[in-house]
Amino acid sequence: MSPAGASVTVELTTAQGPAVAEIDEVADPRFLLVLTHGSAGGVDAPDLLAVRDAVLRIGGVVARVLQPFRVRGGRAPGTPARQDEAWEALVAGIRERYPELPFAQGGRSNGARVACRTALRAGARTVVALAFPLHPPGRPERSRAGELRAAGVDVLVVNGDRDPFGIPRAADAARLVVLPGEGHDLRKDPARVGEVVAEWLDVRMRPDSA
Repeated sequence: MSPAGASVTVELTTAQGPAVAEIDEVADPRFLLVLTHGSAGGVDAPDLLAVRDAVLRIGGVVARVLQPFRVRGGRAPGTPARQDEAWEALVAGIRERYPELPFAQGGRSNGARVACRTALRAGARTVVALAFPLHPPGRPERSRAGELRAAGVDVLVVNGDRDPFGIPRAADAARLVVLPGEGHDLRKDPARVGEVVAEWLDVRMRPDSA
Protein backbone atom coordinates (compact mmCIF):
# COMPACT_ATOMS: atom_id res chain seq x y z
CA MET A 1 0.00 0.00 0.00
CA SER A 2 1.35 3.42 -0.98
CA PRO A 3 1.50 5.99 1.85
CA ALA A 4 -0.50 8.32 -0.39
CA GLY A 5 -3.35 6.01 -1.38
CA ALA A 6 -4.26 2.73 -3.04
CA SER A 7 -1.79 0.56 -4.98
CA VAL A 8 -2.97 -1.76 -7.74
CA THR A 9 -1.31 -4.21 -10.12
CA VAL A 10 -2.66 -4.25 -13.67
CA GLU A 11 -1.82 -6.63 -16.53
CA LEU A 12 -1.84 -4.98 -19.94
CA THR A 13 -2.09 -6.62 -23.35
CA THR A 14 0.24 -5.74 -26.24
CA ALA A 15 1.21 -7.35 -29.53
CA GLN A 16 4.53 -8.27 -27.91
CA GLY A 17 2.91 -10.02 -24.96
CA PRO A 18 1.64 -8.92 -21.56
CA ALA A 19 3.03 -6.03 -19.57
CA VAL A 20 2.48 -5.37 -15.87
CA ALA A 21 1.88 -1.97 -14.29
CA GLU A 22 2.30 -1.22 -10.60
CA ILE A 23 0.05 1.81 -10.06
CA ASP A 24 0.16 4.03 -6.97
CA GLU A 25 -2.80 6.37 -6.63
CA VAL A 26 -3.57 9.51 -4.64
CA ALA A 27 -6.81 10.81 -3.21
CA ASP A 28 -6.98 13.98 -5.34
CA PRO A 29 -4.86 13.31 -8.46
CA ARG A 30 -3.45 16.14 -10.56
CA PHE A 31 -1.79 14.13 -13.34
CA LEU A 32 -0.58 10.70 -14.42
CA LEU A 33 3.09 9.70 -14.75
CA VAL A 34 3.99 6.42 -16.47
CA LEU A 35 7.56 5.21 -15.87
CA THR A 36 9.58 2.24 -17.06
CA HIS A 37 12.90 0.51 -16.53
CA GLY A 38 16.16 -0.09 -18.37
CA SER A 39 16.91 -3.05 -20.62
CA ALA A 40 18.05 -5.37 -17.84
CA GLY A 41 16.32 -3.76 -14.88
CA GLY A 42 12.95 -3.63 -13.21
CA VAL A 43 10.46 -1.21 -11.76
CA ASP A 44 12.02 -1.31 -8.28
CA ALA A 45 15.20 0.51 -9.33
CA PRO A 46 16.13 3.05 -6.62
CA ASP A 47 15.67 6.09 -8.84
CA LEU A 48 12.25 4.94 -10.08
CA LEU A 49 11.06 4.33 -6.51
CA ALA A 50 12.37 7.74 -5.43
CA VAL A 51 10.58 9.42 -8.32
CA ARG A 52 7.39 7.58 -7.42
CA ASP A 53 7.55 8.74 -3.81
CA ALA A 54 8.29 12.35 -4.70
CA VAL A 55 5.60 12.54 -7.38
CA LEU A 56 2.96 11.01 -5.12
CA ARG A 57 3.64 13.82 -2.66
CA ILE A 58 2.72 16.46 -5.28
CA GLY A 59 -0.46 14.67 -6.33
CA GLY A 60 0.62 12.53 -9.25
CA VAL A 61 -0.66 9.02 -9.96
CA VAL A 62 2.42 6.91 -10.79
CA ALA A 63 2.41 3.76 -12.92
CA ARG A 64 5.68 1.79 -13.05
CA VAL A 65 5.54 -0.55 -16.03
CA LEU A 66 7.37 -3.84 -16.54
CA GLN A 67 7.55 -4.14 -20.31
CA PRO A 68 6.71 -7.36 -22.18
CA PHE A 69 10.32 -8.41 -22.83
CA ARG A 70 11.08 -8.26 -19.11
CA VAL A 71 7.85 -10.08 -18.20
CA ARG A 72 9.19 -12.86 -20.46
CA GLY A 73 12.50 -12.78 -18.60
CA GLY A 74 14.44 -11.23 -21.48
CA ARG A 75 17.24 -8.69 -21.18
CA ALA A 76 17.11 -7.33 -24.73
CA PRO A 77 14.12 -5.16 -25.68
CA GLY A 78 14.07 -6.15 -29.36
CA THR A 79 13.74 -3.70 -32.21
CA PRO A 80 12.77 -0.10 -31.40
CA ALA A 81 9.70 -0.40 -33.62
CA ARG A 82 8.33 -3.41 -31.71
CA GLN A 83 9.21 -1.96 -28.32
CA ASP A 84 7.58 1.35 -29.19
CA GLU A 85 4.46 -0.37 -30.51
CA ALA A 86 4.08 -2.29 -27.26
CA TRP A 87 4.72 0.83 -25.21
CA GLU A 88 2.07 2.86 -27.00
CA ALA A 89 -0.48 0.08 -26.49
CA LEU A 90 0.16 -0.33 -22.79
CA VAL A 91 0.21 3.41 -22.17
CA ALA A 92 -3.18 3.68 -23.90
CA GLY A 93 -4.49 0.97 -21.57
CA ILE A 94 -3.28 2.84 -18.48
CA ARG A 95 -4.64 6.17 -19.70
CA GLU A 96 -8.08 4.63 -20.12
CA ARG A 97 -8.19 4.27 -16.34
CA TYR A 98 -7.49 8.00 -15.83
CA PRO A 99 -8.97 9.73 -18.89
CA GLU A 100 -9.36 13.08 -17.16
CA LEU A 101 -5.70 13.43 -16.10
CA PRO A 102 -2.92 15.14 -18.07
CA PHE A 103 -0.18 12.66 -18.81
CA ALA A 104 3.61 12.51 -18.64
CA GLN A 105 5.90 9.57 -19.34
CA GLY A 106 9.49 8.63 -18.66
CA GLY A 107 11.97 5.97 -17.72
CA ARG A 108 15.56 5.17 -17.01
CA SER A 109 18.22 4.25 -19.59
CA ASN A 110 16.55 2.25 -22.39
CA GLY A 111 13.19 3.25 -20.93
CA ALA A 112 14.13 6.91 -21.34
CA ARG A 113 14.80 6.29 -25.02
CA VAL A 114 11.38 4.67 -25.46
CA ALA A 115 9.69 7.56 -23.68
CA CYS A 116 11.36 10.08 -25.98
CA ARG A 117 10.64 8.17 -29.18
CA THR A 118 6.95 7.71 -28.43
CA ALA A 119 6.08 10.94 -26.60
CA LEU A 120 4.00 12.60 -29.29
CA ARG A 121 2.16 9.46 -30.39
CA ALA A 122 1.39 8.51 -26.79
CA GLY A 123 0.07 11.99 -26.04
CA ALA A 124 2.58 12.89 -23.32
CA ARG A 125 2.85 16.49 -22.21
CA THR A 126 6.47 16.05 -21.13
CA VAL A 127 9.16 13.35 -20.76
CA VAL A 128 11.39 12.46 -17.82
CA ALA A 129 14.62 10.82 -19.01
CA LEU A 130 16.72 9.28 -16.22
CA ALA A 131 20.26 8.15 -17.06
CA PHE A 132 19.67 8.73 -20.76
CA PRO A 133 22.25 6.47 -22.50
CA LEU A 134 23.74 8.94 -24.95
CA HIS A 135 25.96 6.29 -26.52
CA PRO A 136 27.26 2.78 -25.79
CA PRO A 137 30.22 2.89 -23.38
CA GLY A 138 33.37 3.87 -25.24
CA ARG A 139 31.47 4.55 -28.50
CA PRO A 140 30.72 8.31 -28.52
CA GLU A 141 30.36 8.24 -32.30
CA ARG A 142 27.11 6.28 -31.87
CA SER A 143 25.18 9.17 -30.36
CA ARG A 144 21.47 8.85 -29.60
CA ALA A 145 20.98 12.58 -29.07
CA GLY A 146 18.59 12.61 -32.01
CA GLU A 147 16.03 10.75 -29.91
CA LEU A 148 16.04 13.59 -27.39
CA ARG A 149 15.75 16.25 -30.07
CA ALA A 150 12.94 14.38 -31.84
CA ALA A 151 10.74 13.90 -28.76
CA GLY A 152 8.47 16.75 -29.80
CA VAL A 153 7.80 17.75 -26.16
CA ASP A 154 9.98 19.21 -23.43
CA VAL A 155 12.35 16.63 -21.95
CA LEU A 156 13.94 16.67 -18.50
CA VAL A 157 17.22 14.73 -18.47
CA VAL A 158 18.79 13.63 -15.18
CA ASN A 159 22.21 11.99 -15.54
CA GLY A 160 25.20 11.31 -13.31
CA ASP A 161 28.56 12.90 -14.06
CA ARG A 162 30.21 9.46 -13.93
CA ASP A 163 27.87 7.75 -16.38
CA PRO A 164 29.88 5.61 -18.84
CA PHE A 165 27.03 5.97 -21.34
CA GLY A 166 27.76 9.68 -21.59
CA ILE A 167 25.91 12.87 -20.76
CA PRO A 168 23.63 14.64 -23.23
CA ARG A 169 24.24 18.27 -24.12
CA ALA A 170 22.07 20.89 -22.47
CA ALA A 171 21.00 22.03 -25.93
CA ASP A 172 19.37 18.65 -26.61
CA ALA A 173 16.84 18.85 -23.76
CA ALA A 174 14.55 21.43 -22.19
CA ARG A 175 16.47 20.90 -18.93
CA LEU A 176 19.60 18.90 -18.13
CA VAL A 177 20.50 18.10 -14.52
CA VAL A 178 23.89 16.44 -13.97
CA LEU A 179 24.28 14.99 -10.48
CA PRO A 180 27.83 14.84 -9.08
CA GLY A 181 29.18 11.45 -8.06
CA GLU A 182 26.38 9.51 -9.72
CA GLY A 183 26.88 6.67 -12.19
CA HIS A 184 24.40 5.13 -14.60
CA ASP A 185 22.32 3.58 -11.81
CA LEU A 186 21.64 6.92 -10.03
CA ARG A 187 21.66 5.11 -6.70
CA LYS A 188 24.01 7.32 -4.65
CA ASP A 189 21.26 9.81 -3.77
CA PRO A 190 18.02 8.66 -5.41
CA ALA A 191 15.97 11.03 -3.25
CA ARG A 192 17.62 13.93 -5.06
CA VAL A 193 16.56 12.41 -8.38
CA GLY A 194 13.00 12.29 -7.10
CA GLU A 195 13.14 15.92 -5.97
CA VAL A 196 14.38 17.11 -9.38
CA VAL A 197 11.63 15.23 -11.20
CA ALA A 198 8.88 16.39 -8.83
CA GLU A 199 9.99 20.01 -9.17
CA TRP A 200 9.81 19.69 -12.96
CA LEU A 201 6.43 18.00 -13.07
CA ASP A 202 4.91 20.27 -10.45
CA VAL A 203 5.28 23.12 -12.95
CA ARG A 204 4.90 21.28 -16.26
CA MET A 205 1.68 19.51 -15.32
CA ARG A 206 -0.19 22.61 -14.20
CA PRO A 207 -3.28 23.35 -16.30
CA ASP A 208 -1.88 26.69 -17.45
CA SER A 209 1.34 25.08 -18.76
CA ALA A 210 -0.37 22.94 -21.42
